[in-house]
Amino acid sequence: MKLVPLGDRVVLKQLVAEETTKSGIVLPGQTKEKPQEAEVVAVGPGILPDGKEIKMSVKAGDKVIYTKYAGTEVKMDGEEYILVKQSDILAIVE
Repeated sequence: MKLVPLGDRVVLKQLVAEETTKSGIVLPGQTKEKPQEAEVVAVGPGILPDGKEIKMSVKAGDKVIYTKYAGTEVKMDGEEYILVKQSDILAIVE
C-alpha cells in the first residue's frame, strides 16, 4: 500500500532518536522524547478544498523539522508515519 496525501498535507517518517548524548550518557527508553526531525515520504498536490493552490515547499527525500504536537500518526504495513499540514513544517535541514 502507498500513502498519497491530499491538499497541502505531507507524509513524514520520523527519524530515530539518539540513545546516547554527545558526552556519552546512555538515555533510558522512557526519558527519550521523540525527535521533531523527519524525512518527507510524500507530498500532496497543494490544492485546498476551495480550489486555492498552495506552492509546496518540500519534496520527497527532504529532512525537515516540524512542530512538536503536529500531525496524525498512522501505522501502515508495519511502518509508522506522520501526516502533517505543510504549515506545521518549520524548516528544511540541509
